[in-house]
Amino acid sequence: MKLQESERTEFKSIVVTDIKKEIIAFANCDGGKIYIGIEDDGTVIGVEDSDSVALQVSNMVRDAIKPDLTMFLHYETKEIEQKQVVIIDIQRGTERPYYIAKKGLRPEGVYVRQGYSSVPATDTAIRKMIKETDGDHFEDMRSLDQELTFCETKKEFQKRNITLEQPQMKTLGIINQDGIYTNLALLLSDQCVHTIKTAVFEGKNQNIFKDRKEFTGSLFAQMEAVYDYIDFRNQTHSTFEKLYRIDNRDYPEVAVREALLNCLVHRDYGYSSSILISMYEDRLEFTSIGGLVTGVTLEDVMMGISVCRNKKLANVFYRLELIEAYGTGIQKIMNAYQDQFIKPEIKVSNNVFKIILPNTNAQAELREELQYHTHIQPEDEETQIMQMIDQEKRIQRKQVQERLGISQTTSGRILKQMVKKGLIMQRDRGKNTCYVKK
Repeated sequence: MKLQESERTEFKSIVVTDIKKEIIAFANCDGGKIYIGIEDDGTVIGVEDSDSVALQVSNMVRDAIKPDLTMFLHYETKEIEQKQVVIIDIQRGTERPYYIAKKGLRPEGVYVRQGYSSVPATDTAIRKMIKETDGDHFEDMRSLDQELTFCETKKEFQKRNITLEQPQMKTLGIINQDGIYTNLALLLSDQCVHTIKTAVFEGKNQNIFKDRKEFTGSLFAQMEAVYDYIDFRNQTHSTFEKLYRIDNRDYPEVAVREALLNCLVHRDYGYSSSILISMYEDRLEFTSIGGLVTGVTLEDVMMGISVCRNKKLANVFYRLELIEAYGTGIQKIMNAYQDQFIKPEIKVSNNVFKIILPNTNAQAELREELQYHTHIQPEDEETQIMQMIDQEKRIQRKQVQERLGISQTTSGRILKQMVKKGLIMQRDRGKNTCYVKK
């Protein structure tokens, strides 16, 4: 009976480099056998030294294929048609996908069995095998990219005099027990594929962009760059209490920091969508993909309960003293606004977590508006201004702002209303603008 190749049977006349592809393909699928000493058409030609052939293949598997596949191969020498044939029995591996070490976890390095041939696996097939082997936990899975560098991450560790070499990487979960980079490594590497997109809008909606930018690289590089981007636009406004000037930034720095860290540590990196940070006239929004962890409610989060989606990533940030391990981030954000008129808002859906920080200076003006229209009689403000003019003969807007303890916008609006009513007149322009009795 003539021998034939099949989905689980492959013939090789001699040991060639491409035999690695066949071995990998069988190990990634349902296993199979490779007969060395038989032509593709089934003609048996045999081998001269079966032990040498088996050793050659064994060395090739050990040196050129990752993860270690040696325990899933069995070698046997069998006499067929009075000739020696080496049979390599390859079992389905438990650490799929297996790949050519020099090629990495890419289609050109990972092979699967398709009919009678061994072909490159698709990215989708590779991810599926990783998920089946490593489980659903993203940061524990093997990274598709194994050519990683950690310049920015090592800088962060060096700032705190913490060593980051291979032993520490294994302890943190950056490298697994087989010396392979995990997805946690990908996040911390300079090659990180996840990004943060920022945008500054004119007004209170998304009709007009004033600026936009996308940040790439290690999560630490993104963290530093995005914070600087926001900080540069986080304006300082001054008010006066008697003789003392009080400076207030649009957004409390601690709230910005905690909201940014929350996005980086808790987002679901199983999705490719970017973190979105949007700055409007009256608010700053942080939107990350991935809702709350199953079983946790928004009420739980507000009460300080923290169940981390990315435990190993959070551990890295904790070791670098960027976060605490007690779920205090949201509470710090709320505390930063404890004296403010409008509080931060948190919105959650099945797949999105959004933190909205109100602009403290914008809401101060809003509060004055509301007070002016609801609690304070306009006549009281106008009476005080008229008394000022009686004393000074002429006044400027800044004097009104300081004397009445109101904002620049509110003081300007009151003076314009008094001009319209015919109570006072405006003189001069620009810096010399002043107001006198009519």
